[in-house]
Amino acid sequence: MSKIEQTTLKRIHKAAKVEFMEKGFKTASLRNIVKTAGVTTGAFYGYYGSKEELFEALVGEQYETFMGAYKNAMRKFANLPPEQQPENMSTISYQCMHDMLLYAYDNLDAFKLLLCRADGTRFAGMLDEMVTIEVKGTHDFQDVLTSLGRPSPYIDPQLEHILITGMFNAYFELIIHEMPLAKAENYLAEMWDFYSAGWSKIMGQ
Repeated sequence: MSKIEQTTLKRIHKAAKVEFMEKGFKTASLRNIVKTAGVTTGAFYGYYGSKEELFEALVGEQYETFMGAYKNAMRKFANLPPEQQPENMSTISYQCMHDMLLYAYDNLDAFKLLLCRADGTRFAGMLDEMVTIEVKGTHDFQDVLTSLGRPSPYIDPQLEHILITGMFNAYFELIIHEMPLAKAENYLAEMWDFYSAGWSKIMGQ
């Protein structure tokens, strides 16, 4: 790609970030983006085939990295010997969420778009996807506890879903409100102590 093409692409991305941030994906105008970027519609389609592709270019890599880190942490925990899982549950979860928080702060614009302006895109289901993964991980851990002779009491599925959704919503609030990083890290540590103790209690541990 030539320097002129790179410059044009940067202008398109800059204009798109402003338009998507102000209006969200659904109501953002591709015409406004093109006009603000100072390029023709024909020139735009030389880079992207649609508004969806443009939004993907702004957040896709960050989404995949974030979700990949979360899924890898879940796999890492699941692959521990059963007897090591209870003592490592909180530590591995916290370290993963802390690392993901740092990554989100390094890519704040992209995550503001993902968390607040992605309605109408494939990224709008990120929270639900994480909740689904966490619910499965919770059930798998309950099976481990049973195998260790420490069975967890029955947890109502609706309550379980509410608690897990609330946990992730609280986590994302740190990013959405752009708290100073040091404050966000302190809040995350306190939140994880709170949720770890709560889940331990509910699971009879």
